[in-house]
Amino acid sequence: MSMKKIYGLIGRNIDYSFSAKYFSEKFKNEKIIDCEYKNFDLARIEDFNNLEISKINGLNVTIPYKEKIIPYLDKIDKSASEIGAVNTIAKKNNKLIGYNTDYLGFTNSFKNNLNFNNALILGTGGASKAIQYALNIKKINFDIASRQKNIKYKSYKKINESLNEYDLIINTTPIGTYPNISEKPKLNYSLLSEKHFCYDLIYNPKKSSFLIECEKKGAKTINGLEMLQSQAEESWKIWNSMS
Repeated sequence: MSMKKIYGLIGRNIDYSFSAKYFSEKFKNEKIIDCEYKNFDLARIEDFNNLEISKINGLNVTIPYKEKIIPYLDKIDKSASEIGAVNTIAKKNNKLIGYNTDYLGFTNSFKNNLNFNNALILGTGGASKAIQYALNIKKINFDIASRQKNIKYKSYKKINESLNEYDLIINTTPIGTYPNISEKPKLNYSLLSEKHFCYDLIYNPKKSSFLIECEKKGAKTINGLEMLQSQAEESWKIWNSMS
């Protein structure tokens, strides 16, 4: 009897994880009987060294390790290098190679209709970097809002003076995710209208407080589920191209 191929997710506090459920259902529905998907919950990134990597065929990476994982890899591909974050790890000749499929998932979720003039990205983490990369490819201007004091980022106070200048607003922060579902980014929601398209990378709850507020003002909204499904399929393609 052949050994099962093991895939999995590394992150912290990932019991809720989308990936394990998605891949387990995929394997069942597509009758892929030689594969298994597991959660590898790491209290700290150093615990990556304790994984039996020789027995693992591929990994996804989630918060808070998309940037911290990079020093543990043998190589990262061009897009992951430019983004500065990795969400997929594949093995080739026993070398660990990092990729980023988040930006593809984001782009794919628009069904080729990513046509905006000015975007606003809330947050500066690994997911934000993937969105920045996707918008750069599509030549869409964007600003980044952050609570950090940094010349590269705009303060929420500054953003709230000019919110109507943007037609796409993307929340890449974890604000509003389960269980803190009543929280939302500190925006002046009264400035939003039907000309806005608001995107929240959060998928649990399906409709975050951020999206609920945006919808009240007539904005079009989308959550992060399609992006997650698409980036998962892109990860699967990468793993299979290695085997």
